[in-house]
Amino acid sequence: MSALFSLAEVEAALPIVRAVVAPTPQYAWPQLAALTGAEVFVKHENHTPTGAFKLRGGLVYVDRLKRARRQAIGIATATRGNHGQSFALAGARAGLRVAIVVPHGNSAEKNAAMRGFGAELIEHGSDFDEAKEHAATVARERGYEFTPSFHRDLVIGVATYAHEFFAAIADLDTVYVPIGLGSGICGVIGMRDALGLSTRVVGVVAENANAYARSYAAGHVVPTNTARTFADGMAVRVPDVAALEIIRAGAERIVEVSEEEIAAAIRLYFSATHTLTEGAAAAPLAALMKERDRMKGRRVGLVVTGQNIDSPVMAKVLAGETPWV
Repeated sequence: MSALFSLAEVEAALPIVRAVVAPTPQYAWPQLAALTGAEVFVKHENHTPTGAFKLRGGLVYVDRLKRARRQAIGIATATRGNHGQSFALAGARAGLRVAIVVPHGNSAEKNAAMRGFGAELIEHGSDFDEAKEHAATVARERGYEFTPSFHRDLVIGVATYAHEFFAAIADLDTVYVPIGLGSGICGVIGMRDALGLSTRVVGVVAENANAYARSYAAGHVVPTNTARTFADGMAVRVPDVAALEIIRAGAERIVEVSEEEIAAAIRLYFSATHTLTEGAAAAPLAALMKERDRMKGRRVGLVVTGQNIDSPVMAKVLAGETPWV
C-alpha cells in the first residue's frame, strides 16, 4: 500500500491550521506513570478552539474546497459533535453556509457549540449513520457540498497533531488512539510512516461500538446493528472502507474497552491531571490501564482527542456512575 501522504503535504497544511490552532501541549504525567508502570505522554488535543482535534481537519478541508470550487455556497455534513464544530467554525471563516445533521438525542452542549459557531443544526435519525445519509440528501436538495467524515484532506489536517507529537517526544514505543470513523488514527499512522518511525499505533474502540475491531479481525467491513456507547465520538456502526484499509495496514492491534472502563478513565484523568475528557478521549487511557502489564517500562503516547462532554454526563461519571445511552 502506498503512503497515505508525504511529510511535505502535512507541512504545507500547517500554516492553514496555525492560523486558528496553536500547537497543543504534550505532557508527561507522573501519576499516570505510577499507575501504569509506563512512561506516559499525553497529547492534549482538548486545547483547541473547539475543544477537539477535528478542527485541524475541517480547516484544511474547507481551505482546499474553496480553492477547488470557488462557486461553492455551502456545505452539509453529519456529526455527533466535534466534526460538526470543526466545519461550523471553518465554514464560517470561509463565508460558507453550514448545515449539520445530528441524530435525535445528540449531546445538547455539542449542539449548542455548533450553533454558536454559526451552523444550522438539523436533527434526523437515531444514530450517526442515519444522520450521515440525511446529510447527503440535504446537500443534493440545496446545492451544497456534501462533506464526509473521512477524507484524505481531513486526515492530512488532523495529522498535524501527530507531527507535533512525534517532533516533541522522541522514541515513542506505542501511541493509543481512539477510533471514530478513523481520521485521527489514520493521521497518526500516516505521520509515523512519513517520518520513518517504528512507533506502534494501537486503535481503541468501545465494546458497545466495536465495528472497527470486528472489521479489523475479519479483513473487511463488518457493520454492527447498534453503537450504544456514551462515548459518542466512537459511536459508529459502519466503518469507512478506506479508513479500514489504512488501519489494517498500519495499526498493530485494536483494543476494546467497556463503558465502565471508559468512565473510570475519565475519572482518572480528572483526578490525576485535572484534564476534562469526553468518552472517546479517555478511551486510550482505559486501554493502557487494561494493558498495563504488557506496556510496563515503555514510552507510551495517549491522545486526548477532545473535552466536549455534557455537564450532566460528567457529573454522573464523577459521582462514580457509568452513563448509559
